[in-house]
Amino acid sequence: MMALRARSVMQIGDRVLHRHMSSGAGKRVGFVGLGNMGGHMASNLIKKGHKLNVYDISAPACEALKAKGATVSKSYQDVAKSSDFVVTMLPNNDIVSETYKDMVSGGVNSDTVFIDSSTIDPNVAQAVQKLVKSKGATFVDAPVSGGVPGAAAATLTFMVGGTEAEYQTVKGLLEGMGQKITHCGGYGMGQAAKICNNMMLGISMVGLSEVMNLAIRLGLDAKTFGDIVNSSTGRCWSSEVYSPVPGLVATAPANFDYAGGFATNLMTKDLGLASGVATSSNTPIPLGAMAHQVYRTVMAHGLGDKDFSVVYDFLRNQEKK
Repeated sequence: MMALRARSVMQIGDRVLHRHMSSGAGKRVGFVGLGNMGGHMASNLIKKGHKLNVYDISAPACEALKAKGATVSKSYQDVAKSSDFVVTMLPNNDIVSETYKDMVSGGVNSDTVFIDSSTIDPNVAQAVQKLVKSKGATFVDAPVSGGVPGAAAATLTFMVGGTEAEYQTVKGLLEGMGQKITHCGGYGMGQAAKICNNMMLGISMVGLSEVMNLAIRLGLDAKTFGDIVNSSTGRCWSSEVYSPVPGLVATAPANFDYAGGFATNLMTKDLGLASGVATSSNTPIPLGAMAHQVYRTVMAHGLGDKDFSVVYDFLRNQEKK
């Protein structure tokens, strides 16, 4: 009887959370991290009618959002204390951990829901959730897939880790930035899904770059072979939407000297995360490990700030044997 009563109280609490934090338009949303992805995501929330408070260490990034109607906050703490929701989009484990420690150090409103869309280790996401919960607020991990084009077009895929009630609470807000919002399970499971997806992306981009380079060296026309791949069994997101070969997909970073997009250093970081969790779970990832080594080599050649599809240009420039 006591167990049944406790479960009923938890269910009522979840319903109250969902009802109280309804995420319709007009909410006060804090956004921390206004880089290639975050800037577009924040802009889309403004378009949906939300009132944005933003913060980034880059003054120009803040000014760009201010010009679109956002209020620029003076600190992480100010963002947290003036927002119903806070979205963070940050580069790595350490920055996420330190930002959240700083952001909640002065206390937070118990009604505030924190959403981290960075790509980090699932264990770090779980630690941040415990930190935020200890302050009386709510946290979910919700990393994204779709790259800069998806961020700009508000067609991102969000992978959410948290309770079902928390997922329902954030779903409406995330729909202002994405097209597919999926509940992956408990805390950290959004990050687990993202790491596995990005490992697949890294592997497929290296594979596509290899075969495109080989086909062209054999004398095939790049467009002709690209069309064959996209109508055959080799078809993938990289070949169809994000070709590493200049001239094949007009919007791909390959046409802009591999500027913008998803940086090689970030792909290398994500493949490193995959290697770490694979080791801790005793899971063999031979191709993932090989892709990680390829991207580490690309970085060592000074291409870390270029889009990760620059791996094609790196392979193309290798001396013919």
